[in-house]
Amino acid sequence: MDVTNRLYRMLVLHALGLSSVLVTRVMSTDSKSQPNFVVIMADDLGIGDVGCYGNDILRTPNIDRLAQEGVRLTHHIAAAPLCTPSRAAFMTGRYPVRSGMDNSHRVRVILFNAGTGGLPPNETTFAKLLQQEGYSTGIVGKWHLGVNCESREDWCHHPLSHGFGYFYGTPFTNFLDCKPGAGSNLLVDVAAVLSRINQALALGLLSLVALKLFGLASLGWRPIGCLTILCLLFFISWFSVFGYIRLWNCIAMRDFKVVQQPIQLESFPTRLTHEALAFIKRNQKKPFLLFVSLLHVHTPLFMTKGFVGNSKNGLYGDNVEEMDWHVGQIVNTIDELGLANRTLIHFTSDHGGSIEEIRERLGDCNGIYKGGKGMAGWEGGIRVPGLFRWPGVLTAGRTIDEPTSLMDIYPTLANLAGAHLPQDRVIDGRDLMPLLEAKVRRSEHEFLFHYCGNELHAVRWHPRASDSVWKAHYFTPVFSPNGSGGCHQSGVCPCWGTQVTRHSPPLLFDLSKDPSEVSPLSSESEPDFQGILAEIGAAVEQHRRTLSSVPQQLSWRNILWRPWLQPCCGTFPFCGCHEESGSEG
Repeated sequence: MDVTNRLYRMLVLHALGLSSVLVTRVMSTDSKSQPNFVVIMADDLGIGDVGCYGNDILRTPNIDRLAQEGVRLTHHIAAAPLCTPSRAAFMTGRYPVRSGMDNSHRVRVILFNAGTGGLPPNETTFAKLLQQEGYSTGIVGKWHLGVNCESREDWCHHPLSHGFGYFYGTPFTNFLDCKPGAGSNLLVDVAAVLSRINQALALGLLSLVALKLFGLASLGWRPIGCLTILCLLFFISWFSVFGYIRLWNCIAMRDFKVVQQPIQLESFPTRLTHEALAFIKRNQKKPFLLFVSLLHVHTPLFMTKGFVGNSKNGLYGDNVEEMDWHVGQIVNTIDELGLANRTLIHFTSDHGGSIEEIRERLGDCNGIYKGGKGMAGWEGGIRVPGLFRWPGVLTAGRTIDEPTSLMDIYPTLANLAGAHLPQDRVIDGRDLMPLLEAKVRRSEHEFLFHYCGNELHAVRWHPRASDSVWKAHYFTPVFSPNGSGGCHQSGVCPCWGTQVTRHSPPLLFDLSKDPSEVSPLSSESEPDFQGILAEIGAAVEQHRRTLSSVPQQLSWRNILWRPWLQPCCGTFPFCGCHEESGSEG
């Protein structure tokens, strides 16, 4: 009888133990079975602006909390140092050169809502992959990847055509022209080009008149009159547009509808956060993806009551601290709804901070790293914050110093959602979860390639059997690293010609010892100098074989303003609507 009782007790204990294991596995599986994703991307935020990355002046407790409760990446890299190409790479997991979302002329971002360029319809974003897996998908904030192609309502580049089921925000960006009296970004980039075109037309007209007057060509006055009218129309149509830039570009949309034109910047950040919280609450019972694309801290800087004058770093510091408050509202809502253990939160920036916007900034927002936004392959323009919080899955307080990329978000979200990556194209991102969960020690990225436009400026190599991270610069922009001289009035360095310095042999740095890129190595200071450059050169050749010719989305033809593509509430050109109502003004 005793033997029978002992056997019975052993069987019961074994069953209970087995049940406990199964319950644990089920709970673990549930937390990972189509988790929610909240991706928060700041705009132009330098890695040195955040407390958890070493800033001891600005207060960023909510962002710092993500680091304390999650994983902090210290070698997280943007695919480009400018908004449009970086965001295209982020959304597609592919270098922007693969989708035609960068180029080597002066303008390398979308300039008008009414241009024809943008993220190509044949590109598959992570939002589209998740939407196909049953996710509710939403984007709140900045898009800056285009709107239309051929007509005002074909929406070929719009977020809702790229996998998002909900959009509230600006299809463009925050820029100086949106703030009366702040100056202009656009005139710097476009006016000189349009002036040269108008000068060429005028010169052609004068030449024809001279040929006619001196009898050197048998021309009638009719073609000369037609060219005169063409010159006048060109001048009037284009240069009159500059008076309406704020009306054309600074707009807010809900899905396909323009609801505010122009944007009222004073209240726009608060409305974006309200929209983000409402999206979370509407979708809390099912898997969702929310991309919160902040307008902070792109210039012009916001002057929101309650934040102005609160920081120790001027208006720029006020904006960083205000941004942190908005992040806190989102994270707190996730926690209050009991969604923390089922939600992966990622915080980052689209690229480094702009060190040339010295009119409104104080201090060095990119920390120890050289350069900044728009400065090709220097670390300051591409090294960004990378924070991941997922309670119960990711160990709190971990720091990882392995090279990773913003493009890695694409396969990471896709794999967690159970989606299949596209097999008909090269995906440059790598799944981060094995690294974040400490299942592997090394990043999957052996090489990362750094473009300025369509030109390869630098390459990063992390050898499999070494802790070194080598970086070779083939070109570097001509600029003043402290921001006093800079590259260009627009703050964006050209990628070619006399505005770059070509290096033969390339400048070589070991970022593991010299992250500030101060002391380039040579064959005298590095015994394997030639061997390292040879390995990098071979990787470049292999990488180039994976590239194919694609339409250039940011060509002059595609980015210039077309009135028939202009989003408008009301009757064009008399656009205008108030606040959220969308009523015609």
